[in-house]
Amino acid sequence: MIYYVSTIGNDLAEGTKDAPFKTIGKAANIAVAGDCIRVHGGIYREWVDPQNGGKDEDSRIIYEAVFGEHPVIKGSEIITDWEKVEGTVWKKVLNNSFFGEFNPFSIPIFGDWLVKPEQYDVHLGDVYINGMSMYEAPSLDALYRAEKRISGAYHSTSHITLPEKILHPEQTIYQWFAKVNEHDTELYCNFQEYDPNKELVEINVRPCCFFPKKTGINYITVRGFEMSHAATQWAPPTAEQIGMIGPHWSKGWIIENNHFHDAKCSAISLGKDISTGHNLHSTYQRKSGYQYQQETVFLALKSGWSKEKIGSHVVRNNKIHDCGQTGIVGNMGCAFSLIEHNHIYNVNKKQEFWGHEIAGIKFHAAIDTVIRNNNINNCNLGIWLDWQAQGTRVTKNLFFKNDRDLMIEVTHGPCLIDNNIFLSRVAFQNAAQGTAYTHNLICGSVCGYKVLDRATPYHYPHSTNVAGYAFVYGGDDRVINNIIIGNEESTDQLEYFGKALNEYNVPEEYMPEIKKLGIRLDNSKYYKVMQPVWVCENAYSGYAKPFRREIAPILTEGMSASIEEKDGTFILYLSVTDVVANACCEGVDTKRLGMPRITEQRFEDVNGNEIFLTTDIVGAYRNDKIIPGPIANLKAGVNIITVWKENEKEYN
Repeated sequence: MIYYVSTIGNDLAEGTKDAPFKTIGKAANIAVAGDCIRVHGGIYREWVDPQNGGKDEDSRIIYEAVFGEHPVIKGSEIITDWEKVEGTVWKKVLNNSFFGEFNPFSIPIFGDWLVKPEQYDVHLGDVYINGMSMYEAPSLDALYRAEKRISGAYHSTSHITLPEKILHPEQTIYQWFAKVNEHDTELYCNFQEYDPNKELVEINVRPCCFFPKKTGINYITVRGFEMSHAATQWAPPTAEQIGMIGPHWSKGWIIENNHFHDAKCSAISLGKDISTGHNLHSTYQRKSGYQYQQETVFLALKSGWSKEKIGSHVVRNNKIHDCGQTGIVGNMGCAFSLIEHNHIYNVNKKQEFWGHEIAGIKFHAAIDTVIRNNNINNCNLGIWLDWQAQGTRVTKNLFFKNDRDLMIEVTHGPCLIDNNIFLSRVAFQNAAQGTAYTHNLICGSVCGYKVLDRATPYHYPHSTNVAGYAFVYGGDDRVINNIIIGNEESTDQLEYFGKALNEYNVPEEYMPEIKKLGIRLDNSKYYKVMQPVWVCENAYSGYAKPFRREIAPILTEGMSASIEEKDGTFILYLSVTDVVANACCEGVDTKRLGMPRITEQRFEDVNGNEIFLTTDIVGAYRNDKIIPGPIANLKAGVNIITVWKENEKEYN
């Protein structure tokens, strides 16, 4: 059955092409496996809550835009009839019945690992003037002064300390403040030069745009929509993770060719359900968030977390930007998924709040998940893989102008980072082990550290079943065939591969040290002896220096890299020397990468097949002459390569 929806339709109609429904929600209430819902252009101000899912890949429920049209789902409503109070400050009083059971202006952002601000609350509410998100003022007095305030810092969980950031001066003056009492919500807005009664003013009133309230709504496809203005809550791994759109603990969704923006916290959630815990540390403080996070794994397994029931989603060809916490978030529900060719940018750049769960993509337990060919820029952190990144692959992505490009934390591998371009000042924060970095272009520093106070789970290969727990001892990494350019002089907080690995052993050093401590000494010797690393055939330039016992490093000078955008096309300018262009390295495959020590799982694909890194970031084949970096064929001098292209036809 094909149902049609139009803004000029009627929910009492039959939902046919000639007699469409008025709301998407009406169609979502009756659609069953095999049905298709086609939505005409226009703005739909509703929360779509699908009641049914598909049966399998061949019997889905499909929600799609009518060909050539542009449907928009908004979590906001238009507000008119503003009253001028003083100067550029205007006021609107809304009876609380306007919001129903959910008033985002009365609900603070709250949850585990939320850090800043500390002196006042930031709320889920937001005000938009001509589509631009305004800032919540810390007080009514500050709003009248149009105060330029300093927000939270981009502090990381590593030893890297990044500077405080000041909100963009041209944006800080557009502020709102809400007073909520038993009956009314008073909104005060400093619109500056705008008269709100002559402009489009909207406020968010719904937590989601497309998100089932029930779990287990499987096999849904959503394509061709724009969604915005959802009042999503902070989404740590120990809470219910609600997004502007998401499958809500189910299997087999496809989210493709959409445009998502201005979610208060997260745009897409592939994450955890509330049944396995919800901010219990922040609420009760009986145990640490880490301890509760351990419990979520076992509670999820008890409630059916497995490849057969949860995950296996596809998120591709979406534009995602201007969200407060994440572009895509997920804990466990993101397992076995494909995240491909999305453009994610301006995440947490507004800096109204800050915590330890912020990134363009933030995943926990991304088992056998592939993150491929995405463009991630101008984010606080590009990708953060946290806990159980086992069998995870990050390949052929473009990172630039992020405060940090990639973080891997408390996981034991195998995790493969290959054929990517990392151009930001900080390339990696590595609080993990068992990771392979190969055939990347790396222009930023790295920071690695052990985690000896948080034992985290690892799994049987290609399964959610827990095989054991272990600390992160550091090392056990492979750094092979990369181009590494050091643009700044090294300091205590700024170092590059491979010199940053100098404290670790090589295999020939490791086993003699272990044997010295003898078989009687069990656990503690693995704390005392630095695990081995494998560092081979990387090309170094500038301030980047090789590992102390690197095999066949390539040393040169004068290499540089930059990215330029032209009408949705992203062009890499990579200058290399003759010694790099004509290098001859050994190829990289499953056999060469070996087996991480803790998980004892090979670097293989999601089906258990061997991996051969035979193609580069643009799909070119590596011939017999294999050179370092993500580009298979380079010439001495400046190489100009299109590395990512935005398909505007896919975004509505």
